[in-house]
Amino acid sequence: MLRKKLTVYDYLKSKGKRQLSNLFVHTIEEGAAAEEAGIDYIVAAHDLPRFGINATLDDVKKIREVAPNCFMQSSGPYPPASEYEAIKYAHNYLSFGVDCIYVGNYSLKWIKAMRQENIPTIGHVGLVPGKSTWIGGLRAIGKTAVEAVGVLKNTLELQEAGVIGVELEVVPPKVAEVITKKVEIITMSMGSGSDCDAQFLFSNDVLGWNDGHIPRHARVYRNFRKEYQRLQNERVRAFREFHEDTINKNFNDPKITVQIEDNEFDKFLELAEKIN
Repeated sequence: MLRKKLTVYDYLKSKGKRQLSNLFVHTIEEGAAAEEAGIDYIVAAHDLPRFGINATLDDVKKIREVAPNCFMQSSGPYPPASEYEAIKYAHNYLSFGVDCIYVGNYSLKWIKAMRQENIPTIGHVGLVPGKSTWIGGLRAIGKTAVEAVGVLKNTLELQEAGVIGVELEVVPPKVAEVITKKVEIITMSMGSGSDCDAQFLFSNDVLGWNDGHIPRHARVYRNFRKEYQRLQNERVRAFREFHEDTINKNFNDPKITVQIEDNEFDKFLELAEKIN
């Protein structure tokens, strides 16, 4: 069934009307699955192995192709070094169909400049992994009144700078609900409850193929890690059987080889005898 892809206008107008599903996808196959499943919003990044993201820029472009009706967020693996670079990088992603740019580590000045260039941007508040050294590591933010007010102020600053949405990561749901009601932009919950405007999860958590620590806020819907191990075991068995068939010369099967007529083979033998 065909569906209408969200525009920035639609994205903002969804506030208070319905929750949006937001999924980080790692592969082209996951992008295609998100499209078929009707996911509203996907995120794809590249060349960030330290965060378990091994996709390339070409992969991100192909994800855009296989998920044409998903609103899509992306950005480069490293933050730009200037306002000019921020705008230049953004236009590179917008040129192949990305809808909005992640600016979790950008200055408010750069975000304002991008808004003036009509570049849709997405901010990040609460637990921001790229800023973890400033908050004492990967921890929940907003469990005290002072911290909670800080998250609210940060969100309002980003709204004033021109972002169209913010990811609220590991903020207490009660705090996230108040922030959501106080801002006009879209709030996207990652471990911050169901009262934001959207729900955001990573595909490796949803599918259960994370080899490392599974975040507390993650919800696992399938056990792909077990399935991948089963497939690996089957892969080893298949390779072992091939190896044994090779040793035992089991490749004369008529189903996988071509035949020569007896009379032609006899002629071949006669001709072969004459060749030294």
